[in-house]
Amino acid sequence: MITLFTDGACKGNPGPGGWAAIVRDDQNGIETELSGGAAETTNNKMELQAVISGLQHFKQPDQIKVITDSTYVAKGSMEWLPNWKARGWKRKEGSSLKPIKNEDFWRTLDQLLQFHQVTFEIVKGHSGHPENERADQLAVAEALKFS
Repeated sequence: MITLFTDGACKGNPGPGGWAAIVRDDQNGIETELSGGAAETTNNKMELQAVISGLQHFKQPDQIKVITDSTYVAKGSMEWLPNWKARGWKRKEGSSLKPIKNEDFWRTLDQLLQFHQVTFEIVKGHSGHPENERADQLAVAEALKFS
């Protein structure tokens, strides 16, 4: 079992952004920190990229628990994604269908969610959760590289 702690940050929205993923092998306790960023992005894209990069770290299917403070990513993955796919990657807005935002990120994440066995847990951001705080520090540091 793997635990993946993720966070994204953006200085302005859109603006310079960063993402981070802390990968913990629950059997041996070894942690690996991954991070990156982009000059012009959004917070939601960075939240998605953190999970994508964390899941891409594994070349073989695994059981992975993602701990995130992003309701957008967690609910999107657990609840909204099947309906988006069934509607041709569209979301309902009133009585019409609109393209989902960040479709390219969601399509990539969807492939990874089919490859791995993934569960999500939402934690409150900036609430003292040690790994979430560390992921936030890493993501903010990446965003600052582009400021």
